[in-house]
Amino acid sequence: MSTIRDMLHRWRRRLFGSYTIADPRPMAEAAPYTFFLPSENEVLALRPGDLAKLIFQSTPPSRDYAAERMWVEITRAEGEKLWGRLDNVPLDIPRLRPGREVAFRRGDVIDLRWGEDRPVRPPSAPARRHYDARCLVDSCVLEQGAAVHYLYRELPLPPSVGDAPDSGWRIRGDYRGLEDEAIGARAIECVALGRVLNIDDSWVHLIDAPTGSAYVRNWEKDVFEPESAAAD
Repeated sequence: MSTIRDMLHRWRRRLFGSYTIADPRPMAEAAPYTFFLPSENEVLALRPGDLAKLIFQSTPPSRDYAAERMWVEITRAEGEKLWGRLDNVPLDIPRLRPGREVAFRRGDVIDLRWGEDRPVRPPSAPARRHYDARCLVDSCVLEQGAAVHYLYRELPLPPSVGDAPDSGWRIRGDYRGLEDEAIGARAIECVALGRVLNIDDSWVHLIDAPTGSAYVRNWEKDVFEPESAAAD
């Protein structure tokens, strides 16, 4: 059951709540392998009749949703400024309903759809590679930002229904100065390759190496070397 504090929180949000639209560019800079934005030319081409997707954040914050990504149909454009009608139903944002006018900037757009009435649609940006395939990685890479120390590629695990395929990559974080027992005791997570690359992409040039490949970082040169060569 909801506590009295929860009830008061919801009541205040319904009476005084509003929303902000998040600037997605810092998010894209922080996660370049998993958070993709439309090209500058695409965003500049937006006009009335097109659809733009934005990140709405409730104020005060919702306890259930950090943000909601919703479409807006553009009705007016003046340089950097755009206006439109909300084309989705918010889950938990007070005073925001479908059809309500929303003002935003071109830089706020995280995705777009061209209107059906365009005789000629602007050219799409070149396709970008997605790194959705899974890998096994030491949690210290994800949680503490430890640099990648060693990686090898084995036969991928069998796919599960609805899951992205396994890449076969197995990634260990910096383990200099640690005993084998401490390294083996590390927690391991199964995540998209893109999440690891967001933290350390120094090995991205190796990502298409075949099964059986193994590399270890030469810390003095700050390069990855084949494991056999590093052992010589």
